[in-house]
Amino acid sequence: MARTQAGTERQSDVASPLGEAQQFAPPPSQREIFAAHEGGKLETQATAAIENREDLARVYTPGVARVCEAIHAEPELARRYTVKSNTVAVVTDGTAVLGLGDIGPLASLPVMEGKAALFKRFAGVDAWPVPLATTDTEEIIAAVRAIAPAYAGINLEDISAPRCFDIEKRLRAELDIPVFHDDQHGTAVVVLAALMTALRVVGKKPADARVVVCGIGAAGTAIIRLLLEYGIRDIVAVDRAGTLGPFRSENNPGHAWVAARTNPRQIDGDVRAALRGADVFIGVSGPNILDGAALDTMADNAIVFALANPTPEIAPEIAREHAAVVATGRSDYPNQINNVLAFPGIFRGLLDAHATEVNDAMLLAAAQALADLVGDEACPDYIIASAFDERAAAAVAQAVRESVAVA
Repeated sequence: MARTQAGTERQSDVASPLGEAQQFAPPPSQREIFAAHEGGKLETQATAAIENREDLARVYTPGVARVCEAIHAEPELARRYTVKSNTVAVVTDGTAVLGLGDIGPLASLPVMEGKAALFKRFAGVDAWPVPLATTDTEEIIAAVRAIAPAYAGINLEDISAPRCFDIEKRLRAELDIPVFHDDQHGTAVVVLAALMTALRVVGKKPADARVVVCGIGAAGTAIIRLLLEYGIRDIVAVDRAGTLGPFRSENNPGHAWVAARTNPRQIDGDVRAALRGADVFIGVSGPNILDGAALDTMADNAIVFALANPTPEIAPEIAREHAAVVATGRSDYPNQINNVLAFPGIFRGLLDAHATEVNDAMLLAAAQALADLVGDEACPDYIIASAFDERAAAAVAQAVRESVAVA
């Protein structure tokens, strides 16, 4: 039977370097929400003075022509003399927005603005929303390829699976700047970082851990990929039809990739069958699919990451009665798995290093940097840093820069 470790504390009571940002705030009212979005959340601002004719001659014509000619002769100079050096495009087609689904590019704009604002707030990266009025894979690839000269990186966002896999793969092959799908890799980095610490808290080794991943879309597939890279070998993937394995025929290429690399004990059944004896449950699926009885079949000192938003796979209050460590995607419970811990720092490191790609070594380095932030303070209610831990972006950026340098 799975049991909860004694001495569990709420994260808000745990001593840490997070200060007041650690305290959980009440949810904002609808009026407060709309007021925060009034007029949008972004603006452009000139960094060069334009106060007189001399300024104008330097910033625009005729002086600007000399800079254009220099970049034409030596394209890398664009990183020094234009916004390209610090600018990322946040690209979406609006087909998989938060928990809202396919709401289209216009309705997705508040989310993309928010993403850009987080880039600036946490890592000083200038990002801009680019919602595209098409869901055609070829048109999206062509559009991103066409706008790429203005950017030093592409952040794909809220594009539905399985198209997101092909779009990312193609763009990575065709562009000379990093292409990063945050729904996949940002989630995977923070999940792995939290899991590194959680396993240490419960005294289990990654190589021995039995892990169940429920929900095999963009996030679930990327989580499995990164866990395998990290060295976790016993992973069972579960979707709506049950466990993946050689006993199933897979038409989805992503599912086929996962099925070929997971489920070494060939468990054939639903999520409850997969959970028996498991050490870790990672849910990126849907609300209320588990109960306490299902968690009781897990191994002792179980770890439960119920990450569906806004309603987790199991209520955190219930999960905490049956598992040693519990994490969610919500800000009103301890151990929030929040992508903002990863993507700003990852891109800060990529841009600083003039990187041309993103690879698994960089993602593993980012995850390790986040895990290291918790250090000796780790406990059941503190396995991952707060989104407002000012150390996070800098630590991740440094880890990515060092990884780029090694490569």
